[in-house]
Amino acid sequence: MRFSQIVLASASPRRYELLRTLGLEVEVAPTDYHEPPIADLTPAELALAHAAEKLRRAVLHRPPANGVPIVAADTVVDLAGVALGKPRDRTDAVSMLERLSGREHAVHTAFGVAAAERPEPILECATTRVRFYLLEPAEIAEYVATGEPFDKAGGYGIQGRAAALIEGIEGDFYTVMGLPLARFIRALRRLGFALPDTNER
Repeated sequence: MRFSQIVLASASPRRYELLRTLGLEVEVAPTDYHEPPIADLTPAELALAHAAEKLRRAVLHRPPANGVPIVAADTVVDLAGVALGKPRDRTDAVSMLERLSGREHAVHTAFGVAAAERPEPILECATTRVRFYLLEPAEIAEYVATGEPFDKAGGYGIQGRAAALIEGIEGDFYTVMGLPLARFIRALRRLGFALPDTNER
């Protein structure tokens, strides 16, 4: 079944833009969930737990309508098994980037999709590895001064000015950006959805 609308249970402008690139009309409906730390979970498990809870709350607030799925997602930066969330302030952002400097880390993005046509949602997690250059203090300070780090896990956004900090990645770029598009599209297909035909729009 072709569909043209989706509900995004997130205020993330990056996820919104990614969904728009698929030709979808996006209704933004963030939940009141604030991604608390959860003891005894790995960073990947944490991302899955947050995405699942966001989706659960979104479905309770606005049950999915026929032909309009709901998607929720969460991204966690994993540095040697330690989850790095969004920095609290400038000092925290600088500290995160200093820890990432010259090292490789993993980025886990989990997403959940619910649809009225299926009783159970799909929940998945994708992982990409990212290597940072060895960063100079002035380089970190310049990046933090842009304001980019403050709403992003790990204190950076790969699609923005932080592109200059990254030596390379192994895996899906979109996982680091906040929604692994290929995995997401395949999940939609399993729910019976096909992306809109842009030639008809």
